[in-house]
Order: sequence, then structure tokens, then C-alpha cells
Amino acid sequence: MLVRIVRMTFKADKVDDFLKVFEESKHKIRAFDGCRHLELHRDYHKKNVFSTYSHWIDDAALDGYRHSDLFKGVWAQTKALFDEKPIAFSNQKIDEVTGSNV
Repeated sequence: MLVRIVRMTFKADKVDDFLKVFEESKHKIRAFDGCRHLELHRDYHKKNVFSTYSHWIDDAALDGYRHSDLFKGVWAQTKALFDEKPIAFSNQKIDEVTGSNV
């Protein structure tokens, strides 16, 4: 499982535009072959900073999405709204701690 995190900083006056793009595309992205999970997070203190958190079955699935017409369309709309260059990370989950043993 590949965990992808993309942190994006938007121009303050373009946040609503980004949220509209995400709302219009989130179900298509989640339904894309190989995507197993999709979340949108907002920075607690910086209201114009967002991160997508997604799970992909492997590199090939993520690359398939990144080369798709869906990605190209969403990314073209999204990158026009940036205030800073986005930062992306591909990770592998090693451990998850749930509940309490206290």
C-alpha cells in the first residue's frame, strides 16, 4: 500500500475555488482504479494550506492516475490557484496504533 500526501498552499482568495475543484472531482479520484482511500485535510492554523491523503495499491496505480486525463484536468485547475509550490510524499505505512491499553 502506498500512502500519498500532497501539501498545497493556495492564494488566500482562491481557497473557495480549490474547494469547488475538490468537491467536483473527489468521487472520480476515489473511484479511480487503484485508489483505496482519499481524504482532504486543512492546516489547523493556516486556512489556505491543505493536504490530500490518499492510499494507492502500488506505484503503478498512482502513476496510472498521474498520467490520466482526470489528473491532468484536476491538476491544471488546481495548480493555477497555488501560492507556493506543492510538496508531495509517498510513504508506506509501517504501524498503526488504535484504541487504548490503559
